[in-house]
Amino acid sequence: MSGSGRNESGRVEAFSDGVFAIAITLLILEIKVPEVEGHESLWHALGHQWPSYAAYVVSFLVIGIMWVNHHQVFSYVVRVDRTLMFLNLVLLLVVAAVPWPTAMLAAYLREADTSHVAAAVYSIVMVAMALSFQALWWHLTRTGHLFDDLVDNAAARRTRARFALGSLAYPAAVALSFVSAPLTLAAHGVIAVYYGFNQVPVPTRERADGDGYGDETDTGTL
Repeated sequence: MSGSGRNESGRVEAFSDGVFAIAITLLILEIKVPEVEGHESLWHALGHQWPSYAAYVVSFLVIGIMWVNHHQVFSYVVRVDRTLMFLNLVLLLVVAAVPWPTAMLAAYLREADTSHVAAAVYSIVMVAMALSFQALWWHLTRTGHLFDDLVDNAAARRTRARFALGSLAYPAAVALSFVSAPLTLAAHGVIAVYYGFNQVPVPTRERADGDGYGDETDTGTL
């Protein structure tokens, strides 16, 4: 691999890391210090904000696990092209937007009717995230020319269907949002945890010098 290729990949990943870091930090800014009124205790006021805590934890998991998966994939990318950079920008566009539906869902989670709309919008953003990450993976595996030589691109291309599972799970969450907003939020947490356990492999070849590389390294995706 060339040093210049690795530098190009490193710049894309460094920029992406910055966006992930800002988005995940903005989540906590939506949790406000509660105001105590009358004889209400601070403990009661803190407990009243449970939707904000729940939304924060789930979205933190979503963004954090996406960052882990993004890093894992880019650890095998040694060169970039314009298409990859634009696809990565689309992914970051969605990641940067996550704090907004998180705050909206937290604000309306206990409302009878508006909670369903808020949960649907939150789920639609997750659909966009899954589709953008899938598009990035499909481009990388189309020819494999951007990968490290270790990657078995033919085998990697066969993982496309497994990468697409998130594109099915999140639309199901959109439908669930019109049944129960709290259950929808819980479902997103379960999906995030599921993809935190390295569900999709990036197949690699053995090095000729037998330096101990395995046949595949696992990575998950949202």
